[in-house]
Amino acid sequence: MKSPLLNVFSLHLDSHKVHTTEIIYKALSIALHWREREGLNGLPNSPPNCSSFAIRETTHHKKMASLDPSNSPPNHSFALRDATGQCFLRSLSTKEASFNGFHCSPPRYSTPSLHTSPLSSPLRTFNPNPSNHTISLDASYKCLSSVLKKDGQILSIAISNGIIYTGSDTNLIRIWKLPEFSECGVLKTKASTVVALAVSHERVFAAYGDTKIRVWRRTWDGTLKHIKLATIPRTSGYVRSYISSKDKMTRHMGPITSLAINISDNILYSASVDKTVKVWRISDFKCIENIPAHSEPINAVVVADDGILYTASDDATVRVWRRNFCRGAWPHSLMVTLPAKCSPVKTLTLTADGGVLYGGCTDGYVHYWLKGWASGQLQYGGALQGHTHAVMCLASVSNYVISGSADSSSRVWSREHDGQHVCLAVLVGHRGPIRCVTAFLGHAGEEVEDGCTICTGSLDGVLKVWRMALRGVWQLKKLIVSYCDWGGSSRGIRAFMESDLPTFKEKNPQLEVVTELIRGQHPHLKGFYKNKNERVVCVKNKTPEDILLYATRLRNALGRKVVKLKTRHVTKHPSVQGTWTTDVKF
Repeated sequence: MKSPLLNVFSLHLDSHKVHTTEIIYKALSIALHWREREGLNGLPNSPPNCSSFAIRETTHHKKMASLDPSNSPPNHSFALRDATGQCFLRSLSTKEASFNGFHCSPPRYSTPSLHTSPLSSPLRTFNPNPSNHTISLDASYKCLSSVLKKDGQILSIAISNGIIYTGSDTNLIRIWKLPEFSECGVLKTKASTVVALAVSHERVFAAYGDTKIRVWRRTWDGTLKHIKLATIPRTSGYVRSYISSKDKMTRHMGPITSLAINISDNILYSASVDKTVKVWRISDFKCIENIPAHSEPINAVVVADDGILYTASDDATVRVWRRNFCRGAWPHSLMVTLPAKCSPVKTLTLTADGGVLYGGCTDGYVHYWLKGWASGQLQYGGALQGHTHAVMCLASVSNYVISGSADSSSRVWSREHDGQHVCLAVLVGHRGPIRCVTAFLGHAGEEVEDGCTICTGSLDGVLKVWRMALRGVWQLKKLIVSYCDWGGSSRGIRAFMESDLPTFKEKNPQLEVVTELIRGQHPHLKGFYKNKNERVVCVKNKTPEDILLYATRLRNALGRKVVKLKTRHVTKHPSVQGTWTTDVKF
């Protein structure tokens, strides 16, 4: 029996009035009907109510794909639609299409799920060494607070002395006080779009969309106050430079993207899309140098404690600059250019000692460079793989590195002693790209190294505060086992000391375990924590199994005091971060 597919081709090829797209459309429709008559499945995984084909990106120069799913090559130009108009993308081949030619992942518009695999990575040709980092889920995190203001997108964030500053699309800089994370003031100007923030020596520097920088001085006279000092560049200096045709030397010709402060030299660096970095003297707010740093827009600038300047650009390089005090009008000289694997670098961060430099790129990787202990030269260390979209912000505190991405997630990395990096957690909760991030050690302003507190700002307008706690970073320093050698209530703890206590000591080498003889008293366990808190648990008449459980609970606890709520707390509004739960697993 002759296939109707040949008939339809012979019919339409004779007529010159019919478009090639209509020929393919009718041919595929008849082919689907013919395959159903023969008892075959037209397409793998196709819905039963699928009634028509929709052809996408079909040109006259492409050959028509074969209808045999076993032999046809990968082709994403066809889509199935049901009766309701919903589109189901299906390939005519059972094999997945290859994306080896792509240098970045295709855009995704769905909100990330909590079940997103931490091993997901962008589809590109560069494959970093998989041995330089691993994935670990031995950490717990919780969203402590989530704030949504009518300020639009959150673009910048900075922290200093327990005060957090956030900038957005509006002309407001909101001020938040730790540990309660309550709003304690705003900084208001006529300009809008706060694109970058930096705080140092009780001074707040904010870069706005009008290519100018505003400066405030922070005072603590009873209450927190901010006094505006200047606008950089000054208006008078700008007029004089405009008359003398030196406008490009005193102000940026494009939006500012990043700020950095050199505390030792008392200077401020500002990077811009005009491909230059300007150096401002903080004492009189004058521009003392203009550095043509890159051939493409500059996205980030950071400075180390030793005065070394790092700049990142869309030209896929990171450049290192040294300041020389005997070079006249050009004191900054280029030391080395670090390639970033052909991907624009959007953000930079340094460790506290300046030994590791991290760069977030548009390919979704976080590349890092290590400084040699002898030569002091930066050597490429590897790349952290995990984000599916561009890395837009980075922050570093202690041995933690936090990365925020356009895939609406943040990742917390831990740098181990052997140089490897471990992904501790994937923070998911934002509904838009994460634009800025900052972090500090401890919880609620306490300088205890049992984790870190992370603040993330997103283009969805939500500011979130996360608490990161680690498994393996035990807070219990010392455990005292008190018992009586003849009391009946100490019978269980004496058996525990003979059978289970030696094994407990071997499994917890970081813990100091001491036994204490108290005659005529009930036995108890007493724990001493790093935050100088103590906990006592009475174990009279308990079995060895119960005492081991109590000892394990003391070891796992963080040692924080329990806050008693004296009044009833009821809310009629659902929480932004979801249902609150105390089920935190360690």
